[in-house]
Amino acid sequence: MSWLILILSGALEAVWAAALHRSKGFRKPVPSIVFLVSVIASTGGLAIAMQSIPTGTAYAVWVGVGVVLTSAYAMVTKVERPTPARLLLLAGIGLCVVGLKVVA
Repeated sequence: MSWLILILSGALEAVWAAALHRSKGFRKPVPSIVFLVSVIASTGGLAIAMQSIPTGTAYAVWVGVGVVLTSAYAMVTKVERPTPARLLLLAGIGLCVVGLKVVA
């Protein structure tokens, strides 16, 4: 259950990062509220997962999931360009996250 909470918390990290970008410096209220709610839920889930997953592993997975999903979202919305190098490196991060699950 801790791993599921951790993965969902990592996904919420991508939500708050995207909301933060869309808030335009907290000038737009709806994305600002989405940011606030998702950052609290994301870090709360990380804290819960850290009760049974080692801190370094939990943090690396949380950040890794967030990075990959945030970058994927940015590419889909055309904020970033999906270059072959970028896709390969993001796939590497994803494989590292899976590897941490396997060895933990």
